[in-house]
Amino acid sequence: MNSHGLTGYIGFDPTAASLHIGSLVPIMSLAHMQREGHRPIALVGGGTGLVGDPSGKTEMRQLLTIEEIERNAAGIKQQLSRFLDFSGDRALLLNNAEWLTKLEYIPFLRDIGRHFSVNRMIKAESYKTTAGL
Repeated sequence: MNSHGLTGYIGFDPTAASLHIGSLVPIMSLAHMQREGHRPIALVGGGTGLVGDPSGKTEMRQLLTIEEIERNAAGIKQQLSRFLDFSGDRALLLNNAEWLTKLEYIPFLRDIGRHFSVNRMIKAESYKTTAGL
């Protein structure tokens, strides 16, 4: 525990300029947590949002620039501000791009990793055998 009680987080995808209705329950969870004296963290996936989506969908996620992700993250913070008080340290908005981009791992994932489906790898017999699945 810290001076704010407990800390919890929920992640938000910054690949769009605004959140959608599917984010309402997580947002309300953070708001309820804050009302009870705890500190919520809204984690924007700015680093992971820079990577294409190899989830097997028929269309790849549009690759966005860091500037577009930052603009979307600012819009998300504005929307979240209707439910959360970000003054002081009462709630935090963090962006995983702050630490992931420093690892130089994002360019690799963006250029090479996006061509590999995690679901397909998990279904591979060789992976099941090695991972003990």
